[in-house]
Amino acid sequence: MKKMNLSNDYLSAFCLQVSLLLHAGISIGDGLQMLAEDEEDAQAKKLLLGMSEQVDNGLQMSDAMEQSGCFPDYVVYMARTGEETGRTEAAFKALADYYERQRQLSERIRSAILYPVILLILMLLIIGILLVRVLPIFDTVYRQLGGSMTGMAAGLLRFGEVLSSALPVLGIVMGIFAVAVLVLYFSDGLRAKLTGWLKSCFGDRGVFRKVGMARFASALSMGMMSGLAIEDAMRTAMDFHEDSRKVRAGYEQCLENLEQGEPLADSLKKADIFPAMYCRMISLGVKSGAGDDIMVEIAGRLEEDAERTIDGAVSRIEPTIVIITSILVGVILLSVMIPLMNIMASIG
Repeated sequence: MKKMNLSNDYLSAFCLQVSLLLHAGISIGDGLQMLAEDEEDAQAKKLLLGMSEQVDNGLQMSDAMEQSGCFPDYVVYMARTGEETGRTEAAFKALADYYERQRQLSERIRSAILYPVILLILMLLIIGILLVRVLPIFDTVYRQLGGSMTGMAAGLLRFGEVLSSALPVLGIVMGIFAVAVLVLYFSDGLRAKLTGWLKSCFGDRGVFRKVGMARFASALSMGMMSGLAIEDAMRTAMDFHEDSRKVRAGYEQCLENLEQGEPLADSLKKADIFPAMYCRMISLGVKSGAGDDIMVEIAGRLEEDAERTIDGAVSRIEPTIVIITSILVGVILLSVMIPLMNIMASIG
């Protein structure tokens, strides 16, 4: 079977459907057959039918997922954990929630990157048109009036002439840049590689730290909801994420503290993974027997905080681009218009 790349959206929907089928008391084999009947994509239908046949022949769901080669290792591991602990429905529900949150967060990050880039390109195009097309018109007007551009206006005119002569090269560069932006926007794989590189460099601060905390908390809550021991949930959450060395060291310290018998809240606090307020919430949740639910709540709050941080960064970037480029446009126009007004006044 040809390997199929499954998006976060598809994984979320698939895991949610499996959890609903299990909740309704439908067997996995029959459930997969039902999903295949409603599937419009031929490749996905073939995947579901193949897994259904394997399950009907006695294979575990997690093994069928693994043999398909289409599902991430983490999904297979969590499904197998759910089967071993008797919490298969909870495991798939946790996976569905996790991948839905990751889809929403990825969409927010993608939009936050795309819109400022488009705005910057448009503003640079406007400035380029002023330099290459508009300034030569003003130069002609100056010459007809018996004058010539001087000072900043003359320098901008020469710069525009250089840009005009380099337009073929600039066009190719801008085209390559536009294609690269579109590829990053639509390619989950390339965007993940770029994000991973940025996280390795800046994952311990700013927006990347908050996004990393949110994803780690979500993965940890998913492990706990699936019936994993705290140490195993921590270990799988660590392995699932690529962060900076400093963040990775914090995860390893937390795991070491857990293996030495320290409570989860204290281990997270000492490793400086979560803020103290959330560590207190975890401590109270574990004592009251609601540690799983509290971790889900914390993951949701951290994701909301990460989204607010992203929105805040965008709200600062976009006005900054507009202000700077507007000032440049104003300087270009004033450098031409003020001398022209003086010439017209002297003629009058």
